[in-house]
Amino acid sequence: MSTEIHIDKDTLMTLKEVMEEEFQLLIDTFLSDAEQRLAALRDCLARADSTGLRAAAHSFKGSCSNIGAPLMAQLCARVEDAAVAGELDGLAPALDAIEAEHKIVVAALGEL
Repeated sequence: MSTEIHIDKDTLMTLKEVMEEEFQLLIDTFLSDAEQRLAALRDCLARADSTGLRAAAHSFKGSCSNIGAPLMAQLCARVEDAAVAGELDGLAPALDAIEAEHKIVVAALGEL
């Protein structure tokens, strides 16, 4: 049995309490921004732009943490670390993992 936490429900419930009617806007914004962030990660990797990849992964990591998607944040952190080290070879599977986790997170957020 997997112990990975795709969505931290405590984080989401706290956000919902604090943001009240703005909560759905936050979720919608995260979902639309995530698509752009995934594209930016792929683009930077394709161009071997380690600086851009680091920045994109760092930004996406923060968004994932804020919304309560800890595994996706962790995956972004790994890409960020690799970009900082200039180790871009072989990162395509890491981006695949982020995209796969994104699908899980989208489905979980849709169930709210």
